[in-house]
Amino acid sequence: MPSMNELVRQHTALDDSDLEWLHLLVSEWQLLSDLSFADLVLWVPTRDGTRYVSVAQMRPNTGPTSYQDDMVGHLVPRGRRPMLDAALDEGRIVREGDPEWREEVPVRVESIPVRRQGRVLGVIARNTNLLTVRTPSRLELTYLQSASDLAQMIAAGAFPFENQQVDMDASPRVGDGLIRVDGDGIVQYASPNALSAYHRMGLAADLVGHHLGRTTAELAPSRGPVDEALAKVASGWAPREFEIEAHDGVIQFRAIPLKPKGTRIGSLVLLRDVTELRRRERELITKDATIREIHHRVKNNLQTVAALLRLQARRIESDRGREALEEAVRRVGSIAIVHETLSQNLDERVEFDEIADRVLAMVAEISPGRVTGRRTGRFGILDAEVATPLSMVLTEVLQNALEHGFRESDTGTVEVSAVRGGTTKEARLLVTVQDDGVGLPADFDPHRSGNLGLQIVRTLVEGELGGSFDMVPA
Repeated sequence: MPSMNELVRQHTALDDSDLEWLHLLVSEWQLLSDLSFADLVLWVPTRDGTRYVSVAQMRPNTGPTSYQDDMVGHLVPRGRRPMLDAALDEGRIVREGDPEWREEVPVRVESIPVRRQGRVLGVIARNTNLLTVRTPSRLELTYLQSASDLAQMIAAGAFPFENQQVDMDASPRVGDGLIRVDGDGIVQYASPNALSAYHRMGLAADLVGHHLGRTTAELAPSRGPVDEALAKVASGWAPREFEIEAHDGVIQFRAIPLKPKGTRIGSLVLLRDVTELRRRERELITKDATIREIHHRVKNNLQTVAALLRLQARRIESDRGREALEEAVRRVGSIAIVHETLSQNLDERVEFDEIADRVLAMVAEISPGRVTGRRTGRFGILDAEVATPLSMVLTEVLQNALEHGFRESDTGTVEVSAVRGGTTKEARLLVTVQDDGVGLPADFDPHRSGNLGLQIVRTLVEGELGGSFDMVPA
């Protein structure tokens, strides 16, 4: 299915600012669809003015759909749908006409012009499935009246609100809870969910007939001079989103001023009880902080162990014993680097390129000559369970290359390269450590070598990383 950007640019004469307005409208029109119990289809006239192209579609969460099929991308000749023509040409909401029948379902069709800065950019076709129509309740009447007010604001270019991009996935929706207040901020209607949310905040009485802003400010924790501002915001004087934590609940609010004829007649306040959501978020934040603290302490403990080994190495007279302890220091240090990186992240994944560079720098300190190290390619992001053994493998292989590949007076280069490949599920990482030193002895067999470092490498690569290891002449 083509995107709205593609359809508008291919078929219409609208510029980028007009397209941005349509995007803003589409980000908000789930509200209109739910309040109307109706499907919405946005039609825009083509560049030559002979047809309409449908660039977006929305189905209601509050009622049955009128369209089983997707309408986006359809082209309709001008004249085939007179209500679209009238709304576009006259710039008014058109409700005339008898219901249409679609697959034995009666559908009431209305057309709402989409205005921006005095120009009509397109028309919203509002299609209501009449098959389940019954005597409307107070809730449904409030929904429909609010939808009518919003439709008039769209036709006048007063909705959506500029510079008020809303994340509809995170904002309260109509079904979460709805309150309608009049121009003085007095509650005219509160849905059952909205009333339950206020009871969660500590309200013992009904909301209808009370001033919403003052009631909300009284329930909120003491804010001193902010109370008056909160009372005004909660009454819906301006489009705002905010949260209030009071009593035993956290309530998310969205205020929408209603100005169908240019003057504010009241407001819609959508609200949602997000108490459990915020509680889980706090638990996750606490868990993440605990995990990072654990990694930080493990890093500190490993550094302490490395320092003790380093002190012990200085007291040993045997060269072989001192070298063994120094090797252990580097092994412990490579694990500490991983835990230090994990202590700075929000999850159990690390950018391994930074770790590889630090391991390369750490091991290069033992270089007997003027040997430089460099990395090519990218390791990318790796899980902690892969990063820890891989850092040890890299340490051992680099240490082996520097110790046995170069003499004290040699100059040279050790290069670490990383290449990722394969499918998403079976992605493989090829790591190569190559030096331009003296090379391997003629009778060297890496699979039979009793060297402790190579034994560690083989065990980690085959057992922990599920890979293979080999050493060959360059």
